[in-house]
This record gives sequence, structure tokens and C-alpha cells, in this order.
Amino acid sequence: MPTAFTPVSALIGGALIGLAATLLYATLGRIAGISGIVTAAVEQQAQRGWRIGFLLGLILAGGLWLAASGAAPRTGFPVPWLIAAGLLVGFGTRLGSGCTSGHGICGLSRLSRRSLVAVIVFMGFGALTVYVLRHVMGGIA
Repeated sequence: MPTAFTPVSALIGGALIGLAATLLYATLGRIAGISGIVTAAVEQQAQRGWRIGFLLGLILAGGLWLAASGAAPRTGFPVPWLIAAGLLVGFGTRLGSGCTSGHGICGLSRLSRRSLVAVIVFMGFGALTVYVLRHVMGGIA
């Protein structure tokens, strides 16, 4: 199952993620780990405002990109698979003490060995998941 290779949009997206992480660290001294931001926004009263603002900014930026680029969001995923994927990601972020943004962007840039191990595990299981879904289970993803 071929996928579209879009290096320009990937480069722009990566640069914007790096810029957002840098600005958050430079202005508030906080790491842009989305799972930690979501957890603290739900569980803590302190500093909830910037967390909710950051999360809304992520959603708004995605919507603006879709509107400006004219790209259509991906559709056609079975809802039970989406729910299972979301639950597994949530479990994985708890197990790994962080998510891909916290470990992969912020942790690696700080030369954290723990983040390097986490990213290797994320990438390995991501590749394994794609292989199983596409080649073992017959092209679900």
C-alpha cells in the first residue's frame, strides 16, 4: 500500500514543532511533552491556563493547515481500531514516562539517554505495528 511522500510539508511541520518546543522552553521553562501537558491540564489546577492554551493551539494549527493547504484529513479508519490505538498510546506514554514529543524532540535535544532508549522503543514498535497491520493482517493501516 503506497503512501504519499511529502518532504516539504514534513520539513515545515518538523520546524514548527521544534519552534513551538523551543518557545515553550524559552518562555516558561517547560518541556513540550504533550502527554505530560494533557495529564497536568486534567489533574492539576495550577498553571492550567497555559496548558489548555498550548493544546488548543495544536488543534487550531492543524485546522488552519488543513484549511490553507486544501488537504483532506485521512478518513476511513475503523472506530474500534482508533479507540484501541488511543488506549495503547496512552498506556505507552505512562509506561515510558512520556510521549514522542517529550522524549523524541525535547529529550533527545537535551542528550537524555532515557529518551534515546524510549525513542528506539517507539520507533521499533511503530515499524513492527505497520508491518503486522499491512503485511500480516492484510492492509488494515
